[in-house]
Amino acid sequence: MKQAHKYAQGTLATFAMLACMGGMAHAEDSAKPAKATKPANVTAKVAAVSDADMKKLIESSFTSKGPATVEGVLDRDAMQKACSDYPDRSKVPAAVAKKIEAAEFKQIKYPADKQWLGDWKEGEKTAQNGRGMQFSDAVGSPNGANCYACHQMTKAEISFGNIGPSLYQYGKLRGDSEAVLKYTWGKIWDSSAFAACSNMPRFGHKGILTEQQIRDVMALLLDPASPVNQ
Repeated sequence: MKQAHKYAQGTLATFAMLACMGGMAHAEDSAKPAKATKPANVTAKVAAVSDADMKKLIESSFTSKGPATVEGVLDRDAMQKACSDYPDRSKVPAAVAKKIEAAEFKQIKYPADKQWLGDWKEGEKTAQNGRGMQFSDAVGSPNGANCYACHQMTKAEISFGNIGPSLYQYGKLRGDSEAVLKYTWGKIWDSSAFAACSNMPRFGHKGILTEQQIRDVMALLLDPASPVNQ
């Protein structure tokens, strides 16, 4: 930090000196007509990096350990390949978005026993848990959903992100009709079925959460007794 501060001070001092010199030159030449100057082209050309180049770089610099594997980084499904062309998901063309959403929607697996809700207390634990699929995690250990990283959910938790919409009073505002239950389950299972190239992980489709964990998060969102709905 000291070195960075020294560098910043030196840069500012140089800038001040140049500005002063520029002011003196301007004072001396005020009577002379200004000469048009052509701005120098300082934009450096960056060589294109292909998918093959990136794959080679990742393979040479990344080592599988625990649940974090090279294959997990490199293997992309059709949706991930399509979305890689649009880093800004708001710029995905409507026709492409519609195709992605239709394909992802077909992959949603609803609970066969129609048991939508689990234990909201367990759902709160999953929502608070940001661990999972990292080098230091044991293979087979349960993953968290880390919901608070993107959403407000309860009044008690004051640390939350705003990448996603607030989910506070989710069930109180929407009710628990079958349509709401199916939509909420589907959104958790595969968010890109409703918003192509969504920032939200595909928790069910990618096996991040178990079916029971999804039930518990569903309860957190929809159970009237849950703190989300207070």
